[in-house]
Amino acid sequence: MAYKQRIQWETLRSLDATTLNGTWQAVGTPLLQPSYICKMVNTGNELVLVSIDGTNAIDVCPGGGFWLYDESKSHAEFLPRGTQFYVQGSAALSGAIYLVTQYLEIG
Repeated sequence: MAYKQRIQWETLRSLDATTLNGTWQAVGTPLLQPSYICKMVNTGNELVLVSIDGTNAIDVCPGGGFWLYDESKSHAEFLPRGTQFYVQGSAALSGAIYLVTQYLEIG
């Protein structure tokens, strides 16, 4: 029996947390596929604000923490293709901000 849907991962996106300077900075490139599951991990020691328009904060990611959004059960397109994530915060002593996304491949 062949599956009609398969979970795929986009390439890991990242931003060096030591380059944070109080302005909005892009975390990697825009999404290539609609995201159903999205996780941000902050291995730095500073809290960062999160935005998807580079102007308005929509969430926070604490230093040494993460957030996870899982819309897979709703079967809704959580984040459309082309969404760009931005973070804003003070420079961390070390670490990085990582963005992990999954999408459904149909076929």
